[in-house]
Amino acid sequence: MKRFYTAWVLGLLLGAPMASAGVLATVNGDEITSEEVNKVLMEGTQGRFDSLPADKQNELRQRIIEGMIAQELVYDDAKRTGVLESKEYKQELEALVSRLKVQLAAKIWEKEQFDSINIDAKEVKAYYDANADEFVDKEKIRARHILVKTKAEAEAVIKSMKGLSGEKLRNEFIAQAKSKSTGPSAAKGGDLGYFPRGQMVPSFNDAAFAMKEGTMSASPVQSQFGYHVIYIEDKKAAKKLGFDEVKNFIEQRLKMDKFKAHMEKKMNSLREKAKITYTK
Repeated sequence: MKRFYTAWVLGLLLGAPMASAGVLATVNGDEITSEEVNKVLMEGTQGRFDSLPADKQNELRQRIIEGMIAQELVYDDAKRTGVLESKEYKQELEALVSRLKVQLAAKIWEKEQFDSINIDAKEVKAYYDANADEFVDKEKIRARHILVKTKAEAEAVIKSMKGLSGEKLRNEFIAQAKSKSTGPSAAKGGDLGYFPRGQMVPSFNDAAFAMKEGTMSASPVQSQFGYHVIYIEDKKAAKKLGFDEVKNFIEQRLKMDKFKAHMEKKMNSLREKAKITYTK
């Protein structure tokens, strides 16, 4: 597909053909591939596309495809009307290629500088031993809640499940969360997933962490969102993370710290050797 994408120009500079991918559409013979669309989607959502709801993914994907079709139509018309032969086009393309050459060279150079940094295994272990308190998986709970507008509604919910326990309580709580909760987690049976202390609003946090696993709050919990009825699905105690669990993370952190120091020294050296003139 011939378009003014940075990736396309870089492809020309590198002299490498694009890998074949599933074709999603063609415009006057030019293909729009799933690889191209997926790249735009991941960049546009900062790598979080896969975490979006299915309907949102489909909506965004179709929007990108339609946008690429529109761009291809414009490009084809630009070719037909002689834009590609114009002086302005050639000048701007030359300037773009020139900038990309500099950016690409800088990107590869920076990667080479980073790859040249080595971290000794002893450094990693020493950091772990000296900062053990940093590598602790905090206490977490998994809670469900039913959010309603009034205290009376919350009290009625609690009363309707009074006397239930075990799976009967859990199943009934999930059912009522789906039918009565006004919160965004209603469709998931009120499931809020796992969270550590301090993540939720104070009143909810204090009540939830004081409860036992498999129990429901005995009274409504008020917050700025309304009144909550809480159920504790699971509790995970805080635990120290083992060295093997965090050694790669530590290595990358130490490498990045060394890289920053290395780059500062390197750039100062390059500036000292260069002839730099500032103009007004």
